[in-house]
Amino acid sequence: VQLQAFGGGLVQAGGSLRVSCAASGRTFSSYAMGWFRQAPGKEREFVAHISRSGGWLYYADSVKGRFTISRDNAKNTLYLQMNSLKPEDTAVYYCAAARSYGGSSTYEYDLWGQGTLVTVSS
Repeated sequence: VQLQAFGGGLVQAGGSLRVSCAASGRTFSSYAMGWFRQAPGKEREFVAHISRSGGWLYYADSVKGRFTISRDNAKNTLYLQMNSLKPEDTAVYYCAAARSYGGSSTYEYDLWGQGTLVTVSS
């Protein structure tokens, strides 16, 4: 499967944005999926994870209650709805696919998309 993230942009603090990740191929539903982000000069960090069926979700503490991860296996698409955005959410957002269970570490994912930039202005 190949991944392509899109939907990033410039938004004011307090605003909302939804980024998406389109997956090619017929095996999207066999992958657990995750979102990560990388701010300038910082390491890539975990944002959210969703199981293959979408029934198991978990989030980084920094986004819990503000971000929602979801997936549509019929459309081969992963989503990240981001609300109450803060300037510190500014980063390139990456989607990733795991053949196993995935998790909160980058090494637990096998495939990565190219990233989409989200900029939150104060």
